[in-house]
Amino acid sequence: MNPTAFEEIYTIMEASFPVTEIRTFSGQKSLLSHPHYRLHTELDTENRIQAFLAAWEFPELRFVEHLAVNPEIRGGGIGKKLMQTYLALTDKPVVLEVEPPENKLAERRIVFYERLGFHLNPFDYVQPPLREGQADLPLRIMTYPRQVTLQEFRMFRDILYTEVYNIPVPGRRR
Repeated sequence: MNPTAFEEIYTIMEASFPVTEIRTFSGQKSLLSHPHYRLHTELDTENRIQAFLAAWEFPELRFVEHLAVNPEIRGGGIGKKLMQTYLALTDKPVVLEVEPPENKLAERRIVFYERLGFHLNPFDYVQPPLREGQADLPLRIMTYPRQVTLQEFRMFRDILYTEVYNIPVPGRRR
């Protein structure tokens, strides 16, 4: 990926997510060399990035870490199209994190994913800090194409903690 493309993606990322939900520029850029990390983009007619989907692809699941559209063109269906295209590429469960439905924006985001076939799971989940000095972030897990059992949830959480966040699984020794 060329440096300008990554800068476009990171600019959209910064405009779309709170600082607690994104890595630093260098931290995010370093993921480009990770064998399980993938970026999918939607381009306009001038090859500028309009939206991106950042995912981790493991044998057991796909984890969509970020889906974002340039704020100037949101609401036109680009994010929906990008996610539908991604979902059509895999036969593995797809997992993503969302804020708990405690405000209108979080509720709208959950409804967006539900319309795409995702299910909000009832299990407690915490995203580990993405930057030095940040606290754990209470989130919820959504899964596609169905809700998961507690055992499946724990397996998915353990994969995210060890592979994406590089921390030990709670309650287990390394």
